[in-house]
Amino acid sequence: MTKTILIVDDSESMREVVSYTLVNAGYKVLAGSDGKDAMKYLDGSPIDLIVTDLHMPNIDGIELIKNIRSNPVYQHVPIIFLTTESQQNKKDEAKAAGATGWIVKPFVPEKLLATIQKVIR
Repeated sequence: MTKTILIVDDSESMREVVSYTLVNAGYKVLAGSDGKDAMKYLDGSPIDLIVTDLHMPNIDGIELIKNIRSNPVYQHVPIIFLTTESQQNKKDEAKAAGATGWIVKPFVPEKLLATIQKVIR
């Protein structure tokens, strides 16, 4: 069964690069332009993993995670941050909010796929 991954990033080019990588690896991809836009996919539909940026307009990555974790349907879905941010205090804040992993941009596709394979169910 094909796994579904939700990508959330305000950069259209980043969404395209990540989508290309994941689709070529056999995943179904949904994409949101920010946290608010991503919420439209969180209606009970099956999502196996979420890859999100940290800094986005409307709802940032931390608030998005808090919203996701408050929904019992997505409470245990792995969430990976893919961001330019590398400060430890932000990583700690993300982990406290419920993030599963953290990858710093620019990313290496093989590393992203390896991380996804470790955490996706």
